[in-house]
Amino acid sequence: MSTKKSDRRTEILQSLAGMLESSPGARITTAALAKEVGVSEAALYRHFPSKAKMFEGLIEFIEETLFTRIHRIVQDEEDVNKRLEVILFLVLSFSEQNPGMCRLLTADALAGETERLRVRIAQLFDRIETQLRQVLREADLKQNLRPVMGTNACANYLLALLEGKIRQYVRTEYKTKPLQNWQEQWQAIAPTLMVGRA
Repeated sequence: MSTKKSDRRTEILQSLAGMLESSPGARITTAALAKEVGVSEAALYRHFPSKAKMFEGLIEFIEETLFTRIHRIVQDEEDVNKRLEVILFLVLSFSEQNPGMCRLLTADALAGETERLRVRIAQLFDRIETQLRQVLREADLKQNLRPVMGTNACANYLLALLEGKIRQYVRTEYKTKPLQNWQEQWQAIAPTLMVGRA
């Protein structure tokens, strides 16, 4: 792929993300996107065969960004509470910095789009929950700690916190930021999650 074509693809995806952010609740049409990018609709389709593929491009960016960093966190951090804290902070800060992407994460922007996009978002959250579950399991092996409420329940609880914060961000049209009050909330939650094995 030539650099010029790659640059145009990136420009299209950036414009799409910008439109998702600036038009909360609105459906994005290819005509509006083409106008935003400054090209014809035909030019859009030379880079992406469908609007669904454009959304998939954004989802791939989210996946690559989050899971590359989560992998690094798991490699670098030994303590379970620190791992959990940094992973949750990563997802929330990514969401706060990318409001348009949150409309994808909540599937708000996917109404009327192909089912596979919603499935892909569901899989993304399943992968985050799997990572959290793995961190919790390793705590048992490496630190002799276990979640008070059980591994699956704890991973699901933490995922629900993330999803709730992201959903609130979209619902309030980006006024209530995901990291708002997070430090105080995490300080209250963290001590209640794990207990030492007897």
